[in-house]
Amino acid sequence: MFERNRGRVSNPAPRSRRAKLAVVRRTERITPHMIRVVFGSDDFADNGTSDHYVKLLFPQAGVTYPDPLDLGVVREQFPSEQWPTMRTYTVRSWDEATHELTIDFVHHGDEGVAGPWAADAQPGDKLWFNGPGGAYAPDQAADWHLLVGDESALPAIAAAIEVLPAGAHAKVFVEVEDETEEQKLSGTGDVEVTWLHRAGTTAARGDGLVAAVEGLEFPPGAVHAFVHGEAGFVARLRKHLFTDRALPRAQVSLSGYWRLGKNEDGWQAEKAETARKEREASA
Repeated sequence: MFERNRGRVSNPAPRSRRAKLAVVRRTERITPHMIRVVFGSDDFADNGTSDHYVKLLFPQAGVTYPDPLDLGVVREQFPSEQWPTMRTYTVRSWDEATHELTIDFVHHGDEGVAGPWAADAQPGDKLWFNGPGGAYAPDQAADWHLLVGDESALPAIAAAIEVLPAGAHAKVFVEVEDETEEQKLSGTGDVEVTWLHRAGTTAARGDGLVAAVEGLEFPPGAVHAFVHGEAGFVARLRKHLFTDRALPRAQVSLSGYWRLGKNEDGWQAEKAETARKEREASA
C-alpha cells in the first residue's frame, strides 16, 4: 500500500521489527573451547521447551544503530552490508527469578562471529536478539529417552536432562573434541552419558555418534529421541531411526543446526533451496 502526497508516491513507514535486549552480567570459560555468557534480560519469555533458541544480532564494526534496535528501520535505512549479522544459539538456561539468560558459545580463536564476541564480552555489553523459538521438550510419557548431539546441541541436551522426571531413563551420546571438552550433566533422571572424542581418530565428524546409535540395543518401550547438531550426521541418523528402526516421526526431534564447511548464512540458504525444490517436486 502506498500513500499519495501532493501527487508523489512515497513508501510507507518500515514495519516495526524491534529486537529484544540482553546485557552481559558475567562470563565464564567452562571448557577450553566453551564460553558461558550470562545475560540479564527483561525481554525474554520462556516458551516451555528445552531446545529454545534465540537469533543473536551482532553489530557491524563502526556502525551506529537505532536504540532500541529495530530491524525494520535498519533494513529500510541502512545498506545491506551494514545490517547486523544474525546467528542462532540455543539457550542453556533461563532463570525467571533473576531474569538471567545463559548462552554457551563455542570458541575457536578468531574463527566466526559469535565466538570472538563472547571471548571479548564484558559486563554491561549489550546484545540484541529475536526469539525464542523451539519445539522440543522431553515427553513425560515416554518409556525412555535418546539424546544425541555435538557441541552445538550440548546446551539443549543438558537442559533436557535437567527437566527429566525423577527416575526417567535416558541414553545420551555427545561428541566433543576430547576429554577436556566434557561437561558435568546433572538431573534427577536415570541418565547414562557416553562421551565420544574426535581427537586422535581418523573418523569423520559425527561418525562416532552414528555408530553408537546404530549399535545401541534399544530398551523396550516407546522412545522419545532428540538428534541435533551437524547436518551430515543428523541426516544419516534420520534414515536409521525412521527406516531401520521404524520409529514414528512424532517420537523423534531432528535438526541440522549447522553444516560442515558452511557458515550459518550459507547453511540457511541451502536449507531454503532444498525446501523450495521439495515443494516444487510435490506440487
